[in-house]
Amino acid sequence: MSPFAIKAIQLLLSLSFLIVLHELGHFIPAKLFKTRVEKFYLFFDVKFSLLKKKIGETEYGIGWLPLGGYVKIAGMIDESMDKEQMAQPPQPWEFRSKPAWQRLIIMLGGVTVNILLGFFIYMMVLFVWGSDFVTKEDIPDGFAVAEPLHEYGFEDGDRILEVNGEAFENQMAISQHFMVRSVETVKVLHQDGSEEELSVPEDIGLQLFKAGHMKPFSRMASTTIDSVTENSIAQQIDLRKGDEVIAFNEKPITKWHEFQKSKADLESLSGSLTVMRNGSKKEIPFTLDDEKLFGVFPKAKPINIQTREYSIGESISKGFDYGYWTLHDYAAQFKYVFTKKGATQVGGFGAIGNLFPDAWDWRAFWGTTALISMILAFMNILPIPALDGGHVMFLLYEMISGRKPNEKFMEYAQVVGFFILIALVLFANGNDVYRWLFE
Repeated sequence: MSPFAIKAIQLLLSLSFLIVLHELGHFIPAKLFKTRVEKFYLFFDVKFSLLKKKIGETEYGIGWLPLGGYVKIAGMIDESMDKEQMAQPPQPWEFRSKPAWQRLIIMLGGVTVNILLGFFIYMMVLFVWGSDFVTKEDIPDGFAVAEPLHEYGFEDGDRILEVNGEAFENQMAISQHFMVRSVETVKVLHQDGSEEELSVPEDIGLQLFKAGHMKPFSRMASTTIDSVTENSIAQQIDLRKGDEVIAFNEKPITKWHEFQKSKADLESLSGSLTVMRNGSKKEIPFTLDDEKLFGVFPKAKPINIQTREYSIGESISKGFDYGYWTLHDYAAQFKYVFTKKGATQVGGFGAIGNLFPDAWDWRAFWGTTALISMILAFMNILPIPALDGGHVMFLLYEMISGRKPNEKFMEYAQVVGFFILIALVLFANGNDVYRWLFE
């Protein structure tokens, strides 16, 4: 089976599982409060459904459009825009007839399930498989450090001892800390054996993001080429797997980050590489495009990855902690979306599918499913009409002011929210298509 098919199956299975449970989060409290649920659907049944069966007052089914799912609750202004029903006098079994606090619980049910589910999956993943980490002893060569960090005292080859005064164990998590968490001081171990505490500005993550360094600390890699991208400039100029780049424009280099820096510092788009191939030197001229991409990947030195196991009690505590920071980090990185560069990084179903590995791995599947569950919770609670968060926003207004928003206003808000969502979906998936075609 092709890697694409494996990713697609994992994506479909994961989303189906999460959507059904999310909608159950609305369905169950609605039933508890004796509110009629007319439909419960996985995927959208625009014009027709693939499967459907009516049990009692509720029609259960599977739609053909895999963009989500829904429960249709009687007496609620939602994506169905059932104006005929809303024109009738309110009935005691309808959503609009229930007290505001009950309606609030119904609307928060889906997000609550997604958050609790994310925590639970992380707990089980840690209990079954443990957690991986890399200590400073496991990477004796240290990190290649992004250029903007050099002015704050960081050096290539550094390893991390402490962050904000606390011991830092998992070295591979340091880039994430810089991009989405609050980092004020970092104690590093330089390659000469000296230790130094360095201070960084509050907006260091945004600085790095704007400079294009989404991974400011990367593993040291040799200049030996491990792979060449199809139809890339590297392939056109006959760079090959196994070539060792020893000079860039006649300047000797020994590490991959030196290759990257030499490329970034190019004043023109033309130059030459000197490579060792089968024991012989070979000079290769090149001309890059404006993006300065060769299309080659280096051979990284293997590192020792350690695994920590947890008891059921420890996994509950650590899983909760892991889930909290996952949700925190996703919310924190949302600020980058509102930058010009960040908007181009927004992805749709293609980007989500690429979160899964291209070979079946239950640990990776459940870890990714937990992440998507947290993402769904965060996205659904955004105060956009047509999302759960939009309904919650209007309910809170009603509870504070004592007045319901006008139903016509709610209908218009729902339409506007729907078009906002469609625009966001088209934009995100358009980015996926662009990256697929041109990157």
